[in-house]
Amino acid sequence: MVINPVYRTINKTFDKVEHAFEGASGQRRIGTLMVLVFVFGITGIQLNRFGLLPPQIAAITPTNHLEAIELVFTLLLVFEVLSLLFSLVYSVSISVGKQVEILSLVLLRDIFKEISNLHEPIIWEEVSGLVLDISALAFGALIIFVILNYYYRQIHQEPLSPDDKETASFIIVKKLIALLMMVGFLIIVGYNWWFSLFYGEENQTFESFYTLLVFSDILIMLFSMRYGSSYRVAFRNSGFAVSTLLIRVALITPPLYSAMLGVGCALLVLGIRVAYNYYMPSSYQKKREENRRKKASNEPMVCFTK
Repeated sequence: MVINPVYRTINKTFDKVEHAFEGASGQRRIGTLMVLVFVFGITGIQLNRFGLLPPQIAAITPTNHLEAIELVFTLLLVFEVLSLLFSLVYSVSISVGKQVEILSLVLLRDIFKEISNLHEPIIWEEVSGLVLDISALAFGALIIFVILNYYYRQIHQEPLSPDDKETASFIIVKKLIALLMMVGFLIIVGYNWWFSLFYGEENQTFESFYTLLVFSDILIMLFSMRYGSSYRVAFRNSGFAVSTLLIRVALITPPLYSAMLGVGCALLVLGIRVAYNYYMPSSYQKKREENRRKKASNEPMVCFTK
């Protein structure tokens, strides 16, 4: 069939990209890159403090050493986003967990962002006004970390469809969406960093990405309905899309509200997953789903009434 080569191309491309980032050698390269970025960041900041950088480079180089930590945290978040897109293919529940993980890391990064504008060495008179915000961000990230521990324990892998061909087809669709999302994310990173460095605009890389993620979540939910229309699955996927939207809101709110919304999002996805696990379909829903499967395989259907 004509579509088979397309499927094979998508599958092969995704697997190559995933191996490049998620494989053992890829992880070592990422770790090495982050170390180099941190060391060069600290060195560049120190050279700028000494006035040893060319004017063009000095203009875009900070003078506070804490900004090197913010930089390497941001780079870590970029790779975490790529990991999120890989997980999107294998499990919607795990990919949502990764979204909340990234939010917790954003909260930790924002601590360094909050204090990166202070003078060195840090003095109490300057930092005293930030104690509440910093504490909220730190404890919010910690609570999210604890909630995620319970969330991942609730996940049990279930095939979307008993038909292996349908499941394989859905995975290919998700791989294509993931690849398109990677391209979109790289464009967002390039655009935001360019205008942030050279035009002084606020960097909104992750805010823009989560907006894109809301649409991809909805798209995957709609595609999943081609392989089954279970209310249980539809509610779970819709609820997860809402949690993505709330994470997007958390990224643009002040630190205190950001931490509160982050914890609320983590509790929401945990609640959705627990409710999903314990939801018991009615006899009507079970028969309806069974008839759908039997109709696909041309087996005798079940009557709903006696």
